[in-house]
Parts: sequence; C-alpha cells; structure tokens
Amino acid sequence: MDSAPASTHAYDDVRRPASRAPRALATEAVHAGRDDLARQGLHAPPIDLSTTYPSYDSRAEAARIDAFAATGAEPDGPPVYGRLGNPTVARFETALARLEGTASAVAFASGMAALSAVLLARASTGLRHVVAVRPLYGCSDHLLTAGLLGSEVTWTDPAGIADALRPDTGLVMVESPANPTLAEVDLRAVAHACGSVPLLADNTFATPVLQRPAEQGARLVLHSATKYLGGHGDVLAGVVACDEEFAGQLRQIRFATGGVLHPLAGYLLLRGLSTLPVRVRAASATAAELARRLAADPHVARVHYPRIGGAMVAFEVHGDPHEVIAGVRLVTPAVSLGSVDTLIQHPASISHRIVDERERRGAGVSDRLLRLSVGLEDVDDLWDDLRTALAASATAPVPERGAAVV
Repeated sequence: MDSAPASTHAYDDVRRPASRAPRALATEAVHAGRDDLARQGLHAPPIDLSTTYPSYDSRAEAARIDAFAATGAEPDGPPVYGRLGNPTVARFETALARLEGTASAVAFASGMAALSAVLLARASTGLRHVVAVRPLYGCSDHLLTAGLLGSEVTWTDPAGIADALRPDTGLVMVESPANPTLAEVDLRAVAHACGSVPLLADNTFATPVLQRPAEQGARLVLHSATKYLGGHGDVLAGVVACDEEFAGQLRQIRFATGGVLHPLAGYLLLRGLSTLPVRVRAASATAAELARRLAADPHVARVHYPRIGGAMVAFEVHGDPHEVIAGVRLVTPAVSLGSVDTLIQHPASISHRIVDERERRGAGVSDRLLRLSVGLEDVDDLWDDLRTALAASATAPVPERGAAVV
C-alpha cells in the first residue's frame, strides 16, 4: 500500500495545511493543528522543547533570517531558534486561527504580552493613539491609561468612536462581553465606525464558540488564552488572531521582546481547544440557570448576564460582597476565569483594583459587584453553596423581590 507523500519538514505541514472544505467548529476544535499527525504515524501532538536547531548551511540560515527581518513571515523549512518560532506552539496558533476564522495567529507568554505587542506594533509606525471603550480587563485599562508603552488613550462609549479618531489613531479596542460587567457592544457597528483604523476585540469571555469578531469586522482578536482556551487553570498564555500582514509585525515584536510562549504551554493549549466547544456550552447552560436563580434571590440587587450567553455571571449584592467571598466552600475564591471549576472574585479588590476608583465606578464596576466564572459542577451543588454564602453576607434589610437580569 502506498504511503502518503511526506513534506520536506513536519513544521511546514503544521503551518500550511492542505486546502480543504470548511469544517464545523466542533470538528476544527478537535482536528485543527493536528492534520499532519496521521501521516507521521502519530496520534498525540509531539512536544518540541528545543531552543535551537542545527543547520550546516549558514548561508541559507542567513537568507531565512533576512526574510524574517523584512516581513516577519515564518521561515520556510525547519525551525531556526526558539524565539522565532516553535513547532508545538505553531500547532496551537494554526488551530486558534482556524477557530477564529483568521489567516494567522501569534501566541505570547500572556494576554498582557499579546496586547503589549499590538500596541508596540502600532507605535512603531507612529500611530500611538488608541480609542478604547470601558470596561476592559483592569490591567489592559492600566496599560493604556498609564501610557507605559508610549501610547495615548481616549476613552469613549461606542457611539463616540468615530468622533474620537485622530490622524495618529492606530487602534480601537473593545471587549465584548466586557470584564467584569459583561456589557456588550455591537462589533459590526463598531468596526464600521473605525473606518480604516484596526479594531481589536478582546474575545476572552465569549471565545470563538459564541462569537467570531473577525467575521464582524475586527482585524485583531485578542485572547487571554490562560482562560477558556486552556480551560484547566494550568497554563499562562495570550494570543492574537489576525491577518498574515499583522501577524508578521507581531512575530517581529515577539522576537525582539522575547515574549514567547513555552512549548509545553502550547501543547496544553492545543489540548484545551479540543474540548473548548463542549466546555463552553456546558458551563454556559449552568451559568444561565444560576443567573436566573440569582435574580430571584432577595440578597442580590442586580444580575448581569450577556445576551450572547456564556459561562460568566456578574451580580451585585445588598450585603457585604467580601462575606460572600469568605462564605463559599465549593466555589473557589480566586482571580482568573474559564477553568473547569467555578471561581468567584471581587473585581474592585483584585482584577480592577489598579483602575482609578472613579473611573472604575463610572464603568459600572461597583464595590458590591462580584464576578462568577461558572465551571462544570452540578448546578444544584453550586446554587446551594452560593445561596448559603449570600444569606450569611446579609447585613441589612433587603427588598422582598429579587433582582432583574441585565
């Protein structure tokens, strides 16, 4: 029996798979980034831990490095050096790009490293001004506000984006659903308002299971891959899905700054993607039910749950939110989100503490707001834990009726 033809190097197959008919998201989640494995006699993706790669042809190496310096395109043939790229990480990048419907994706050591690379790429062309809509993740807000990378930000609401644009505007940034209030924006309308300025949409909360911002006009799609893409609370990473031109710029920034993703993290992320649709849909069903029950609880003043759905719920309490955090036993009181277990945190104390208090409250992040990342536990067990903690937190008379879901 004839065997399938081998490529010049397995790395090429990872980055440039053969053209084929479109596949469903659930199928892509399982197979993207792995299409070459069977031809190599493999089932599980290998982990390549090499930091450097031998070559006896130094002239060819020089030519490949020159080509990378010119465009940021991934070098043809085998890898060169770990800071330029890694085969295991490339599998994850290929898979995430397929799920988001973009030509490319570039992975980084964290979500903040990914956002920093985007800002540096725009600043390198003299476009330092950013238009952004609050709320954003607290550290994203701080990075823009503090101007740590030389950027200048104009905060506005979605309706004011077009008027906020300047000749030196290099980026418009939104997060939908937003962290932590779960506020949503019309990505298609925002993209139209941006004109020729690239729109960066943080899709961490929704994931490509619930929305694909590139299909609505976003040029850049940001993920804190630490969250749902990894899905198990054991990997730190970030990734930007985008067109190949912008990906080349990001690879050059990554090479220069060293914000590379470790190969083991790339492996864990690829594994996490394979169950992403199942995890997100299961957790979302539980989250919707918890939002309903929270809205009927007299200790809850307001519930935030996005129209798009998802596994995140935010709610404001009448009592002391810190006592709710202290009172849970099954739910894990911890920062972060997107894991298989349910997490709860107080944004004003942790994830958004770094944002100016007045600006934080103006963006809807009240001192009584709690953020719940719903996992895969049984809904009744989660509700028993939350209900007990809420009752223990009550310090003042509460209204007879529960809260509305917004």
